Amino acid sequence: MTTTSAPASERLTRQVPQRVSQSVFDGSRLRVVLLVDVHEGAQQQFLEAYEQLCNQVASVPGHVSDQLCQSIENPSQWLITSEWESAPPFLAWVNSEDHVRMVEPLHSCVRDTRSLRFHVVRETGGPAEATSAKRRLQAAPRIGDGVIRHALTFTVKPGSEAAVAKILADYASPAPRVDDTTRLCRTSLFMHGNRVVRAIEVRGDLLTALRHVARQPEVRAVEEAINPHLEQDRDLDDPESARVFFTRAALPAVHHVTAEQDDPQAERHALYYPARPGLGMRLAELLARQDEAAAGSPYSPVLRSTIFQRGDVVVRLIDVLGGLEAADPVLALGLPDPGPAAELTTLVDKAVDTDLNRLIGLARMDLVTDRRSPEV
Repeated sequence: MTTTSAPASERLTRQVPQRVSQSVFDGSRLRVVLLVDVHEGAQQQFLEAYEQLCNQVASVPGHVSDQLCQSIENPSQWLITSEWESAPPFLAWVNSEDHVRMVEPLHSCVRDTRSLRFHVVRETGGPAEATSAKRRLQAAPRIGDGVIRHALTFTVKPGSEAAVAKILADYASPAPRVDDTTRLCRTSLFMHGNRVVRAIEVRGDLLTALRHVARQPEVRAVEEAINPHLEQDRDLDDPESARVFFTRAALPAVHHVTAEQDDPQAERHALYYPARPGLGMRLAELLARQDEAAAGSPYSPVLRSTIFQRGDVVVRLIDVLGGLEAADPVLALGLPDPGPAAELTTLVDKAVDTDLNRLIGLARMDLVTDRRSPEV
């Protein structure tokens, strides 16, 4: 009797678990790679700007080392790599106003940049191998779902909320297909008072998708329409003005977990947790720990959770089975245990009611639009 083995690709598919967990909070070292395309003739100016930036970054907590390399084939192409003790201190720095000011001298001599961030999983050779026990590495490879999650947030002038919500709800969705490898999957827009959060899900390359969306006439029309209502001025015809605005608006995903159970009927909601000054990362990490623990519980109504954080702004995007109204408020907040629930009240801003049974109502963001892209 003979047996036929399944193809390798099928065997691999069967080994992938349904549960997905991605996080910046695993404590392992971080390697940041920045690809830079410098204007012709500006190489010396770029080098001088980098040396100034390098001296400033050296004093940033959590920074370990950096290295600058120039292409041997194309002198306009440069590579900057840096090592950090872990992801949180890097994210705290790269999302700060200090970073915006530090990198400003680079932009006059740079045509394009691309930033990539990696947790260190393994390393071999040299002194690093001898000290690897003291250098934290990612314990095991993570299994993703092929979706990249990102968000933007900005505030509008008080009193303009209704007008902005109508503009954002009425726009025409761009075509989901970006190229052969990248497509838009879902866009969810929420508001909390005068704060707007736009969360997107992409398969493929995030930067390619963002640039594709920005070039679409229907999207440009919406951006122009909300311009007069923004608290932070911007001129989309001025590349530097647009760059600074979208740099400050970036709201990175710091944690995502999808439970093993799934239900296409789950409702999408967003909760806004304004942190006390300087405590945004701690608050995001607390929520991440609780979501990770709750993902394996059959009692949790939250099937998927993505936590976005920048500075003191923390947003938790959740897919809830049965809807938010039917869920236990404490479970929906991601805090089933008394200890973390008590800690939450010390991390959220005083302006937010710390009664957990009321907090969910105060944290809940208003849905403006939630659009899934059809399969292409």
